[in-house]
Amino acid sequence: MRDLFVSLFVLGLLPSCFRKPFVGMCVFSLLAYMRLQDLSWGFAREIRWSFYVAIVMFAGAFVSARDRQYMAKEWRCYVMVLLMAVVGVSVVIAGEYGESVTDGYTEFGKIIIISLFTTGIVTSRERLRLLIWIIALSFGFFSLKAGIVGIVTLGQQQIIQGPGGMLRDNNDFALALAMGVPMLWHIAASEKRTSLRRLFFLLVPMAAITIMMTHSRGGFLAIGAAALFLAWRGRNRFAAYGTLGFAVLAGALLVPSSYTERILSIGDYEQDASSRARLKAWGIAREMILERPLFGVGFSGFEREYARFDPDEEGTIVRDPDQIHVAHNSYLQIWAECGTLAFILYLVLIFGSFWDLRRIRKLAASRYYSSWILNYSAMFEASLAAFVVGGVFLNRAHFDLFYHWVALVVAFSIIARRQLSDSTMYPERSIGPGKLIKVPRRRLGRVGSAPRAATSGGA
Repeated sequence: MRDLFVSLFVLGLLPSCFRKPFVGMCVFSLLAYMRLQDLSWGFAREIRWSFYVAIVMFAGAFVSARDRQYMAKEWRCYVMVLLMAVVGVSVVIAGEYGESVTDGYTEFGKIIIISLFTTGIVTSRERLRLLIWIIALSFGFFSLKAGIVGIVTLGQQQIIQGPGGMLRDNNDFALALAMGVPMLWHIAASEKRTSLRRLFFLLVPMAAITIMMTHSRGGFLAIGAAALFLAWRGRNRFAAYGTLGFAVLAGALLVPSSYTERILSIGDYEQDASSRARLKAWGIAREMILERPLFGVGFSGFEREYARFDPDEEGTIVRDPDQIHVAHNSYLQIWAECGTLAFILYLVLIFGSFWDLRRIRKLAASRYYSSWILNYSAMFEASLAAFVVGGVFLNRAHFDLFYHWVALVVAFSIIARRQLSDSTMYPERSIGPGKLIKVPRRRLGRVGSAPRAATSGGA
């Protein structure tokens, strides 16, 4: 029955995906983050629904007069294109074309293409808001589902595997939820309807419980970074940090001892086998970078070349086939596998997004009626902070959500700057005292309408 429902749901929306490519992007995101197909048990689980939706969506964009812009003309879009090309060069130079390499690079290319298309099709505040809601509700669904199990079992139930796709690994699942917490909090804080506010505020601790159930130390650090960033950007930092401290104390008293021991092992790296393996992998990555600094050992080549750089294996490539060697660090992963240029481009995407969001915040702070821009900026910054911290301990250089998130930041920056350029809608705060500023009434989605006039005495 579930397979039939999923099949009819997706097939029924395909005509709309063709007529309105943005609908296709919403359906694609729903399949990517909520994993509807993985909630079924039969034939629908094996069908590549996202692939078919993407084909119909791009075909619709090709014939559409309105949505024919395939990507925004913004510098980060060109950085993503260049990064994809550099990673491709690393594949060619390495000369390895196994299934893991070709399939992995194909998937990476799909991620970049979808991200670029997102920047071209998310052209309004309403579209941006809807797409964020879809991603947030997808993570909220899994948080609520797993959180209830965690409460019933008193945290004893451990999540070994995520729902599927890019969220299959428990560490990836924890990182995605950590990035989703700022989305859930942002929607809860800005929503005017009481029932929805309560729902999204409930989903925040449920997401934290779900992350705890994965026993992912990288996920724990990622949600910690997101929470600290949100508290820092809060209107009352003292109250925010106090609430956060109380939540941490309550969590420490309620979580099972096995999870507490797992988290405390972060500092006891000399006694923890996993931490020692991680430090060793970082050393191996360093040797790879020193030997092949320009284009690395090749895309997905870390595990293939690990034995050659491991002194414990005496240069042999024969090893336990069940043992998987990864870099355990997103930055060292892309540096060792794809080279220094790819690593620099990767950092440019991260810190360039932070820099751009800071500039938007500064611009919005000087205008009236720009609170939605400040709130969105804080949300994007907190999610990126979660990824930056989590990426230090997780092998997620090619994480789908990161590149899609950068694309959403690009779309947001274009929309915010375009709206802030209208001085009648967002008048500057520097107008002299006592002067009346005529502001036309306009609709702002669910937030409400602005007043017709304002003086320079307040926001």
